[in-house]
Amino acid sequence: MKDVYTIDDLVSRSRLDEGAESPARLAVIGSPIAHSLSPQLHQAALDQFQSGVRYIRLEVPPGKVAMALERLQRLEFIGANITVPHKFEALEAVDEIDPAASTLGAANTILFEEGRKLAFNTDGPGFVRAIREEFLVDVKDLRIMVVGAGGGAGQAIAAQCATEECQRLVLVNRTLEKARDLAARLSPCFESERLEGPGQRLVVRPLDSPGLAAETDQVDLIVNTTSVGLRRTDPSPLPSGCLQPHHLVYDTIYNPAQTRLLGESSQAGARSANGLSLLLYQGLLSFELWFPGQQPLETMQLSLQQALTP
Repeated sequence: MKDVYTIDDLVSRSRLDEGAESPARLAVIGSPIAHSLSPQLHQAALDQFQSGVRYIRLEVPPGKVAMALERLQRLEFIGANITVPHKFEALEAVDEIDPAASTLGAANTILFEEGRKLAFNTDGPGFVRAIREEFLVDVKDLRIMVVGAGGGAGQAIAAQCATEECQRLVLVNRTLEKARDLAARLSPCFESERLEGPGQRLVVRPLDSPGLAAETDQVDLIVNTTSVGLRRTDPSPLPSGCLQPHHLVYDTIYNPAQTRLLGESSQAGARSANGLSLLLYQGLLSFELWFPGQQPLETMQLSLQQALTP
C-alpha cells in the first residue's frame, strides 16, 4: 500500500490493490495531496458502515482529471472527492452536474452511478454548518469577505453565502477578472437593500488593493480560501493592518492547524478557526451521497481528533 497513488497506479486493479487487505473504491483527487486528512476521515466511517472498502489519496496533475475519473470508473470505484486545484476541471469531466454544484460553480464530490459520472458540491453547505459550529452564528446574518474568490472552494463558499442572503459579500482575488465574473453571476442575490449600514452589498476588490484594510472594517467574517498557508513558511494572505478584534476569521486550511493568518488573528484579538470543521461537514455530506441514510458524524469527529493528536 502507498500513502499517495498516481494515475499510473490506476492501470489495473491488481496494481492498485497490491499489498492491501481490501480494494480501493473511493479516493481524494488533488495536487498536492499528501497532506490530506480525507482518508482518515472517511476510512473510519467506512470501517464502521462499509467494511471491505478502502479510501486512498490520488495525486493527479492539472489536465488529467478526466483521465483519472475514467480510470476510477473502469475500476468500479464508488466515487471520489475533488480538492485543489481540480474543482473546476472536474465539472468538465462528468456526465451530469447537480443543480447546486452548477450554482456554486465547482465540484468537490463525484458519484459513479449506472455508468455515469455525477458531480456534486458539499463545500458550500459544509461551510455554513462549520461557521455555525465554530462561531454560533448564521452566515445570513454576516458581512463576509472571501479571499481567493476565484478558486474552486472560494467560488463555492461565496456562492453559498450569496444564496444564504448574507448581509454583504466582498470578493477578493488576485485575478480581478475572475472575481468580477463571479460577482456578475451572484448579483441577483443582492438586489434588495441592506438591512442596516452604508455601502454596496456586493463588492469586488483585488488582493493588492491599497484600500483592502479599510474594506475589512466593513465585514464581520473573513474567509481564506487560498492555498497560502499550506506551507509553514507562507505569509498571511492578507496585508498587515486588515485584522481587527471584531472579526471572525476562518481559514479553510486545516493542515497545518495554525497558519500565519490564524496567528495574526489571535494577535489582533479576533476569534478564529481553521478548516477542520469544513473538512468534517463537507466530508459527512459526501459520505451521505455515496451511502444514503448513513451519518457517521461522531465516528468522523473522533477520527480527526486521533489523526491530529501528536
